[in-house]
Amino acid sequence: MANESSDTNDLPDISTPAPEGIDVTPGVRIPASELLIRAMTGSGPGGQHVNRSATRIELRWNVRTSRALGETQRARVMAKLSSRLDGEGFLRIVAGEYRSQQQNRRAALERLATTVSRALVVNPSRKATRPTRSSVERRLDEKRKRSDTKQQRRGDHDD
Repeated sequence: MANESSDTNDLPDISTPAPEGIDVTPGVRIPASELLIRAMTGSGPGGQHVNRSATRIELRWNVRTSRALGETQRARVMAKLSSRLDGEGFLRIVAGEYRSQQQNRRAALERLATTVSRALVVNPSRKATRPTRSSVERRLDEKRKRSDTKQQRRGDHDD
């Protein structure tokens, strides 16, 4: 038998988004057509590999024009991620921590999904409560005791 190397990695490549897109939350899926993915050379230490190989991935997604979000969702994402959006409404995510372009692409897609899903979380509004009568009495009692202690420390100062 010839030297047939059977690839144990016959799994589909999930680093590129599926034709439908990437799932952010159960109700939100970003279409692959809205993602702009660019490979570039990395920076920093690594010698010839990092200088020659385009393994660093830049992922851009336009929040302002995306069909994946409803108007309320878009407003929430734009408000929470306003510091990370450029003037045109693009969210930019860069991944370059791995030596492989495929791993960096996967990391960038996961980071996008995590960032957007966190921005879509609606924090519950705080319900105002009143302190109980006993806790108010306890607080005032402690204040009185502390005041008495300080009063006793003062002594009579005849000038």
